[in-house]
Amino acid sequence: MVNTVPIAPDGWTPPMPPTDLIFDDGEPLETNQHRVAMNVLIRSYQQYRADRTDFYVGGNMFIYYSSTQVKNRDFRGPDFFVVLDVDGQRDRQGWVVWEEGGRYPDVIVELMSPSTANVDLGLKKQLYDRVFKTQDYFVYNPFDSQSLLGWHRNSLYGEIKPDSRGWLWCETLGLWLGTWAGTIDRETANWLRFYDSKGALVLLPEEAAQQRAEAAQQQAEAAQQQAEVAQQQAEVAQQQAEADRLRAERLASRLRELGEDPDLL
Repeated sequence: MVNTVPIAPDGWTPPMPPTDLIFDDGEPLETNQHRVAMNVLIRSYQQYRADRTDFYVGGNMFIYYSSTQVKNRDFRGPDFFVVLDVDGQRDRQGWVVWEEGGRYPDVIVELMSPSTANVDLGLKKQLYDRVFKTQDYFVYNPFDSQSLLGWHRNSLYGEIKPDSRGWLWCETLGLWLGTWAGTIDRETANWLRFYDSKGALVLLPEEAAQQRAEAAQQQAEAAQQQAEVAQQQAEVAQQQAEADRLRAERLASRLRELGEDPDLL
């Protein structure tokens, strides 16, 4: 069967969406730290919702939203984005809005650098607000721990006020975004990390595995200590029983010396 495009009564034919999409422009990430920072957000959020498949999380992959954008080769690839209430198990080369039921990212994070700051705070912010209508947008410079900014969308973007820790609340995900100083993949930096509503760090898979291993070791050590205590108690009880037996024998012997039969008493 040949696919045809419906023709409106006035003869106008709606344009077909483009199919010759590019998903890699060959441009590498600016630094290894930038790559690690992006993966920290992606992998920790995946770990946080490991029991769910109704979301898609991506990073440094193109988002296509209009034919004009494709024609102008105006590539848009957020460093981190989340789309909720979609099939997260389907493989995708990029996020193509017209193939996703018109869904745009619900949350976007851009990792700024001196060369991208103006675009991240200007053109991209306007695009994510007015076209994507992304609910929460954050920017952060991995080399400046004081640079975290965010906006939440009601009718338009309003700046999110930081709490006393300097963290920003992401209402859409129900998580905090804040900095965390440490070493990841042999890179030491102030990383942008997720925290849950109680302030606990959202762990990376390897951190979660280490935490489970440490918990298991602690449980094993506690069990070993309990076993040692039980053994000590058993030894004490055995020593007490032996002492009681010796006292009983001495008493019986003394009674016999006095001419009494201890078995009759």
